[in-house]
Amino acid sequence: MAASKRTSKTAKKPNRTLLVVESPSKAKIISKYLGTKYKVIASVGHVRDLPKSRLGVDVENNFEPEYINIRGKGDTIKEIKKEAAASSKVLLATDPDREGEAISWHLAHILGIDPSEKCRVMFNEINKQTVQEAIKEPRAIDSGLVDAQQARRVLDRLVGYQISPLLWKKVSWGLSAGRVQSAALKLICDREREILDFIPEEYWRIAADFGDGFIAELNKISGKKAVVKNKEEADAIESELGTGEYAVSSVKEGKRQTKPYAPFTTSSLQQDASIKLGFQTSKTMQIAQQLYEGVNLKGIGARGLVTYIRTDSVRVSSQAVAAAASFIKDKYGEFYVGNNYFTNKNKAMQDAHEAIRPSDVTLEPDMIKESLTADQYKLYDLIWKRFVASRMAAAKFDTVQVLIKNGKYEFKANGSRMTFDGWRKIYKTSNPEDEVNIPKLSEGEILDLKKLIKEQKFTQPPARYTEASLVKEMEEKNIGRPSTYASIISVLVNRKYVKRVKKSLEPTKLGFDVIGILQVYFSDIVDVKFTGEMEDNLDSVELGEKDWKKVISDFYKGFSEELKVADREVERIEKEVVLSDEVCEICGKPMAIKEGRFGRFLACTGYPECKNTKPIVKSTGVKCPKCGKDIIEKRGRKTGKVFYGCSGYPECDLVLWDMPTGGICPDCGSMLVKTKGKNGTVKCSNPECKYKEKKK
Repeated sequence: MAASKRTSKTAKKPNRTLLVVESPSKAKIISKYLGTKYKVIASVGHVRDLPKSRLGVDVENNFEPEYINIRGKGDTIKEIKKEAAASSKVLLATDPDREGEAISWHLAHILGIDPSEKCRVMFNEINKQTVQEAIKEPRAIDSGLVDAQQARRVLDRLVGYQISPLLWKKVSWGLSAGRVQSAALKLICDREREILDFIPEEYWRIAADFGDGFIAELNKISGKKAVVKNKEEADAIESELGTGEYAVSSVKEGKRQTKPYAPFTTSSLQQDASIKLGFQTSKTMQIAQQLYEGVNLKGIGARGLVTYIRTDSVRVSSQAVAAAASFIKDKYGEFYVGNNYFTNKNKAMQDAHEAIRPSDVTLEPDMIKESLTADQYKLYDLIWKRFVASRMAAAKFDTVQVLIKNGKYEFKANGSRMTFDGWRKIYKTSNPEDEVNIPKLSEGEILDLKKLIKEQKFTQPPARYTEASLVKEMEEKNIGRPSTYASIISVLVNRKYVKRVKKSLEPTKLGFDVIGILQVYFSDIVDVKFTGEMEDNLDSVELGEKDWKKVISDFYKGFSEELKVADREVERIEKEVVLSDEVCEICGKPMAIKEGRFGRFLACTGYPECKNTKPIVKSTGVKCPKCGKDIIEKRGRKTGKVFYGCSGYPECDLVLWDMPTGGICPDCGSMLVKTKGKNGTVKCSNPECKYKEKKK
């Protein structure tokens, strides 16, 4: 017995390595690559963060962040600690970016691992070879990346948690003002002001139609650029042109070629998916994350389909270049293989990861289509074609430019004909100038005018931002980072600062009210140039060139003074009162529709004398099977969570968590309900009945 006890005390840990990743789906795939000597578990994102209930930054103690374990992550943390204690080694393989580095740093703190130990593992793509090679070369946690993430987190907390209460007091409860979102909102509001202030100017288009689709535009008058401002000028030109003849004065033939686009970065993927697929930026990032983390392919198994999706780089590894060249040669022929070189517009420090590309170029989209959802297929197809096209030869064109004179008037026509499709064989673009046929002409040739085209035109105001054009503008002006664009746009829409009108982003009155306060009292926060300079400072932190707390301190000196002035001087903005059809049952005054923490509700206009409020009743159109009264939508008083109950409460206690459809279960006779979400499932409300309707 004694020997047995001594053995248990000195028992060694099993020769097993714990690998911690962020997502469960990634953990499931990676575990298949590593075998029984590895245990792979997921942190499911961050495990520690600043508290939600307070500022969580000690401004009196050099802006020290007060991290706590995230509520609800107790079981996850307990499991990670348990598995770490039972392992001889721990490797942290969270995502290869600032956020991922910070998560690894927090995990190291929780597990008592020295960040300078070689405990950090990164892989840019999820496949067996990459994962197995990466775990052989762990490194220390990058303090520059961690500090850069901390600086952003603290800076955003200082701004958001101190301006937002001011907006609650002066404008409306529940508003927010983020460091980057405010600069983005100003872009949208400034564009709307340009549109509202725009005064259209008249001009006229004049062109000569020589038949068979051959049209030449008026280009110059007396050697100067043709500008026709009104009908009188257009009529005078038409009259003069009627007396002369149209002679070809110049025919210039040439050749041109167009090189392919660079492979996708995070930003360009968001833009192209918005334009070509109609995806919102948040949807693009969600699906791209799924493709990166891995999909179970029929006949192949689980694997990641694309490289890491948060990158500013257009760089591609030499192995991927060679693989693409081999694939293109075999599938399309040697003439289609290109030798293209792309450079980053951004700084070298953003070149940590490759461009977004397929992990295996031989996995053509149609080969794996049945294993993907419709949206996954669309996005993978876009990424695959963009990458393959980027490694293909240029498209080639024969061109011709024709100048035609009639007295002092010169007309011009440009023609173009594709002679080799190159990269356009797989990556289709719509450029109307690519195929413009012009008949064979010679200098001095007299042309027969069929008709003169005379059209009144007006200059157009600038277009509202779409998600694609806003992302492009934010990238060009260095506002935020591509990985944050989707969340920024979502916040602006969810806070009702901006609304989607078809594909455009239009600021609301609330958006204008908020930006009005911010640009007067917090000019730096909404200033595009200042926001870009702050991003540069934060990048310098990542490189180890600046101390992150010094960057925060320099910003906070002026910001804290602005807070005091704004709190003292900003007047409350009274919202427009929207009256309902209901009357207060207590005092008889009309009830107004108000916005609260959990949505809209009714409040008496006699406030503060009468403080009566009540929810806005939304009927489901379904009758209660118990008492026959309407079943209505309700919200929990504390949580705001939507549920459905009988309007006869408290006499009738029927409660449903999913919306009733009005149908009856064919198996047990209970009510049918539809689960939440766009593609909700119709099922039986009886928890003991397993009936579900098959989706069509």
